[in-house]
Amino acid sequence: MTSSARQFPHADGSPAVQWPPRAVISSQRWSVNFCPHRLHTGRCASRSAARRRSSSASAGRPGGGRGRRPGQFEDHHARLLGVLLSTVDHLTGQIHELDRLIAQTLEEITTPPDGPDTGDGPATTVSARVLAERLDAVPGIGPTTAQINLAEIGADMSRFPTPEHLVSWAKLCPRTIQSGAKNTTGPAGQGNPWLKGALGEAANAAARTDTFLGARYRRIVKRRGHAKALVAVARSMLVIAWHLINDPDASYQELGVDWHRRHLDPARKTRDLVRQLQALGHQVTLTPTSA
Repeated sequence: MTSSARQFPHADGSPAVQWPPRAVISSQRWSVNFCPHRLHTGRCASRSAARRRSSSASAGRPGGGRGRRPGQFEDHHARLLGVLLSTVDHLTGQIHELDRLIAQTLEEITTPPDGPDTGDGPATTVSARVLAERLDAVPGIGPTTAQINLAEIGADMSRFPTPEHLVSWAKLCPRTIQSGAKNTTGPAGQGNPWLKGALGEAANAAARTDTFLGARYRRIVKRRGHAKALVAVARSMLVIAWHLINDPDASYQELGVDWHRRHLDPARKTRDLVRQLQALGHQVTLTPTSA
């Protein structure tokens, strides 16, 4: 079976049918065995029987039964379908070849040695394949996104002394606009379009999960909006990626969806609640409870 074909098992346990069937392209035409409706119901056989009864009944009438065909799949349809399937097979082969080259490149790229070579033993290095597996553990980041991150930022984090340097280079932080003694914030900027696009998709996926990143999105989106919340989650992902790449022994640890609630500052929460009540026209007097 070629890569462009699909297997449809019958509901009655009979052998699966390859779809689109190569037999249809070569010689045969529509039949019960090639009908997709037969895969789960028996409607195809009943429709064929009804079509045969209708043909036989109309054969006795004047002009009946003339020019009728058992189906509408003709020779030119077979030629077009064959061209399309050959195109799919060709593109599938190219995709497999590119996947092989990417896997080979990931094995060749390694992190710099974690220490000076003293002669006691080889310095420890980590391949990009291992780094991609670490990044794949982050919610929202899949194998493709992990490979894009490594392709854009590399495996050597010495060029970014801190995570903030990497975030600033990727333009995932607010930009400071200076005019005299006045400082204002502006748009983050363009940055690397491939890296930002991959992180944006990953942040959008992580926002729908019950994880720390999902909880972070839901906290920010209420007061800053969808776009800024996604940028904040993407920034957090890039900070996590910096630590996973920079530290050869690091691994992703999920903090949990309730991490913000467990690490909430009681004084700050009290001020926020008091401010909300005062905005509604209430006078608030706080009395601490006895221990």
